[in-house]
Amino acid sequence: MKIPGLSFSLKRALGISAVKQKVAKSIGIPTTKHGVERKIGGVVLKAVTGKSKKRK
Repeated sequence: MKIPGLSFSLKRALGISAVKQKVAKSIGIPTTKHGVERKIGGVVLKAVTGKSKKRK
């Protein structure tokens, strides 16, 4: 039986998530699948169009 609103993450408890975030930020490459796909897509888009994607 689960308690609503209460969850436990072993990775968070051990600090693995924080270390991954610090490494990703320092080297500039995301560690998640979605983040890597976005990074590659941006590089390809920039190479094809010669422009960078700007956010408003």
